[in-house]
Amino acid sequence: MTAHTPVPPSATRMLFLGAEALADGFRLIGFETYPDPSAEDAERVLREILRERDSAFVIVDDALMRADIPALRQARREGGRIVIVSVPPLSAAPKLESEVAARLAAMFGNVNGG
Repeated sequence: MTAHTPVPPSATRMLFLGAEALADGFRLIGFETYPDPSAEDAERVLREILRERDSAFVIVDDALMRADIPALRQARREGGRIVIVSVPPLSAAPKLESEVAARLAAMFGNVNGG
């Protein structure tokens, strides 16, 4: 009988696409960083992840999350191997921008008063 060597799962890519002010911190903890990307840059990076079928944990700033980026919408719809979360700008009060946050706000109202 031939010995079977399990194939280790491929590593999950960790990416940050957003404000230069936050990029250094993410870089220090091992993220691939794309400071101040244009919508086209973000589209290119996310399209590559989708095409290569990579597993990824992607953090984008709120501006990109609200931008019209087809690959971002597609990755969010697919779920599973690509997890995408957004972070607010450093100067802004924290505000959750996700489907879960929207559902909670619909159920309980805006508890932050804003």
